[in-house]
Amino acid sequence: MKCSVFVPSHITGFFEIIDNDDPLKKGSCGAGIVMDKGVLTELKITDGDGIEIKINGKYDERNVTITEKAIEIIKRQFNLEGKKIRIDHTVQVPIGAGFGTSAAFALGTSIGISKLLQLPLSFNKSAQIAHIAELEMKSGLGDVIGEISGGIVLRLKEGAPGIGKTVKIASDQTEKLYVISKTFGEIKTSDIIENPVYKRKINQMGHNLLQKLINDPKPGKFMDLSREFAEKTGLMSPEVKEAINILKNETLGASMAMLGNTVFALSESKYTSLNDAIITKIDNYGCRIIK
Repeated sequence: MKCSVFVPSHITGFFEIIDNDDPLKKGSCGAGIVMDKGVLTELKITDGDGIEIKINGKYDERNVTITEKAIEIIKRQFNLEGKKIRIDHTVQVPIGAGFGTSAAFALGTSIGISKLLQLPLSFNKSAQIAHIAELEMKSGLGDVIGEISGGIVLRLKEGAPGIGKTVKIASDQTEKLYVISKTFGEIKTSDIIENPVYKRKINQMGHNLLQKLINDPKPGKFMDLSREFAEKTGLMSPEVKEAINILKNETLGASMAMLGNTVFALSESKYTSLNDAIITKIDNYGCRIIK
């Protein structure tokens, strides 16, 4: 049995952390952008035992943990004995740099296994497994529901798919836009979202900015608010600041990916003077089974 799942990458522009004892109701509100490069997960399940996970063709001890966590959560609900599971993640964007790759690994895994084994789970229920995996690993709060939704997505209510609420900026405003990004390294998500000082700054800013975007849901406004958030929370590195200065006059606006040492911008043109940039389009469809 084989199948493939494509999960687009997701960059958060700004957010607010919402705690809850119920992991399905815990998450973040805010806004982000979904791109047409992400993670392709190919799964094969046969009779036997064991789990084999590769990332870009190699075993990656550090980054397989979120995939292992998703499988562990599935095992809590369903008997997977007598099944050999092979998972190959092909990653088209930098890992650990604010592109939502951990959520993509978990989503591709949970949705793919659910399909192949015909588990009694809806698409949203399968995605909820990925959300719980993200929370348990402290690797993200809102990427899963963003990657399910696609587009420039506003997370109006926190929580997992099927519980949280999202809306998208109209696709006719986004379908011709390019996303320009460049990463300068990693930021460990848990170091920020578990830090009480950063958490207070994030929540003070995030709630008000979301309401401003709801009132004026345009791509340029999203970028303006994202930059305001990055500046006022003090999360921006010198490298990102320098790249923003390069991009601000040739795009609709630029900011920092939350949470990664990464700059991103929306542009009407794919051309940029930023060296070694990643150029993508906006993905308006979200996570999907390819075959």
